[in-house]
Amino acid sequence: MDADQIFTTGQQALMLLLLVSAPVLVTVLVIGLVVSVFQAATQLSEATLSFVPKIVGAVAALALAGPWMLSTLVEFLRETLMAIPGAVG
Repeated sequence: MDADQIFTTGQQALMLLLLVSAPVLVTVLVIGLVVSVFQAATQLSEATLSFVPKIVGAVAALALAGPWMLSTLVEFLRETLMAIPGAVG
């Protein structure tokens, strides 16, 4: 296995990491933005007002996108493990 194959595999892994984490991160980001605008408009500074909706949104995003995330990760792992004998030999 040469350096080019290692860098390609690493690049694919990082892109997959970004792709799989995106649904949860985007959901939490949007909820945080909405809550921040709401807090600024109403001048409320309650800590749980920003924390609880983010947790609920993250759990909902994991419930909806979780099966897709898991199948994507399993497929990448399967392809990586199947490529090992060809890379070593």
